[in-house]
Formats: sequence, structure tokens, C-alpha cells
Amino acid sequence: MNRSLSRRDILRAAGAAGIASALPSAHAQAWPAKPVTVIVPFPAGGGTDAFARPLAAQFAKQTGKQMIIDNRGGAGGTVGASLAARAPNDGYTLFMGAVHHTIAPSMYTKLDYDLEKDFVPLTVVATVPQVVVVNPKRVQAADFKAFVEMLRRNPGKYNYGSAGSGTSHHLAGELFKQQTKTFVTHIPYRGAGPALQDLIAGNVDMMFDGLGSSAGHIKGGRIKALMVSGARRNPALPDVPCAAEVGLPDYTVTTWYGLWAPKGTPADAQARIIDEVRKAVQSDELKAIWANQGAEFPNLDQKQFAALVNSEIKRWANVVKVSGARID
Repeated sequence: MNRSLSRRDILRAAGAAGIASALPSAHAQAWPAKPVTVIVPFPAGGGTDAFARPLAAQFAKQTGKQMIIDNRGGAGGTVGASLAARAPNDGYTLFMGAVHHTIAPSMYTKLDYDLEKDFVPLTVVATVPQVVVVNPKRVQAADFKAFVEMLRRNPGKYNYGSAGSGTSHHLAGELFKQQTKTFVTHIPYRGAGPALQDLIAGNVDMMFDGLGSSAGHIKGGRIKALMVSGARRNPALPDVPCAAEVGLPDYTVTTWYGLWAPKGTPADAQARIIDEVRKAVQSDELKAIWANQGAEFPNLDQKQFAALVNSEIKRWANVVKVSGARID
């Protein structure tokens, strides 16, 4: 026999319903609940893109959610950085920047964002050495020593392309010129991808490129590597001498690519993002891609990444000062 609900029963049911509606489901709380966008501040085909896209593919396998790469090139990566700094801080818009963004504060007199104040550092995705590459038809040097002698005999005759003014490609070139006492004309592009295509086509003579974007073209014979930066050879190019071997012990230029989130991104989303990136780069698929591109995953925590950013800003400020490079 049915009985009427008492006032107490109604209030109890209403209270339970209120609590249930106030508590989001575990599914709703979980990140990612929808596709994640990663702003890559350079055109497709460059070093940042070379790591962002495999990462996005592996992320989708792991989480079942798409990671969308949004290429926003221009002004040495600062256009995309500015856009990312103003993005919603809900964990669904991330920023894949690079060492270039620690150079920008010294190169540009005005930036409408602050890398250390407007972003939360998540993790360094990959580190690769810079490599000196030339178009073998335009620069016919047998080895690095002959190449430097050629530059010294012909100041201003040769040029190098970069991903843009204020990028590591640009400053690696300036550092090279300082240490070798040579002069090579700088030609900035809107990203490493377009610059690399012009190098392959023979429209520029050389580049100081991150190994991640050059490795495949070097192995394919389209461009020639003369030297990798640093104190040791890279396993991806075991026959190419390192800077220390050719008399440039202080020429250590590492390109690194990192993932940031806009300031205010929830801590639980930050932690999950970092976990998914670590899981992705330790997968067999990405290990193989990273090794083929001469890259390493340093596995820095957030504090270590923040310290790296701060130290790189100071380091490159000195290189910019000595070179006299500046962008208004």
C-alpha cells in the first residue's frame, strides 16, 4: 500500500538531490574532458612542430582526446606567445615554446607578455644541439675548418637563414660569428620550416638549426652538417664533429622545447598534463622519434624548468648585448 511522503521525506530527498547536483561527476572533473589545443608559435616544418605533432599523436592514443596543434608564426615566436598568454587558463590551451622565448625579452623593446609571470612552466619536452648546416651546392667546403677559412676570406659573401630575429637560430649565428671572427649575413624567416626549405632549395647558404628539424634532411643528403654544438658528438650524427673538436669549446648552444600553461591553470590539470607528457615521451614510438632527431628528454620538474628559463634569459641577454642585435 502506497503512503504519502512526509515533509521530512521530501526535505531529505531534496537535500540529497541538491548535494548530488552540487557535486560534479568524476568524469566531468577529469582532465581532459575535451580536445586540448597547443599553440605552436612557428609555422609547420620547424623544430617546435617536429616535436609537437608526434607528442599530440601519442597524447591522443593515451587519453582518447585530440590534441590540436595551432600554428601561429611570426616575430620570432612572440606572436604565438602573446596569444597563448591571453588564452583561457582552464587547462585546455597550452603553449609549446622554446629557448627562443628566453631570448625575446632582450631582443624586443616591448613585449605584451612576460614569460615568467604570465605562464606556468610545465615540462621540457626535448633538448637538441644546434647544428651548422650548409647547402652543399652553394658552400663547397670539405670540412668545418675549410668552411671557416672560406668565411674569413669572404666576409659578407655568405648568408644564413634563421627562424626569425631573436630566435636561437639567430643568436647561435651571432655567437658563432663572435667566436670564429667571421661575418655572415643574417636572413630572418617566419620560422625554421620556411628557412630550411630555402636552404634546401639553395636560396640561402647555411643555417644554425636545431638538430630536430635538420636531421632527416642531413641523412637524406639534401643539406650537409659540418658541426654540432657542445662537447660531444650526437648519436644521431656520429660522423659529424662537435664544437669542442673543431676548436670552439665554448660554443654550446642547445635548443630546447617546453610546454607552458597560462597562469592560473588549475594545479590538478597541470599535474595531469605533466604525467601524460612524461608517459608519451617514454613510449617506444616517441623514444624512436626523439633518438632519430638527436633529441633527449631531460625530465625536469616544474621548479627545475623555471630555473632553466631564468638562467637562459640571463645568458642570452649577454649574447644579445655583445652582438648589438635589437628589434624595436
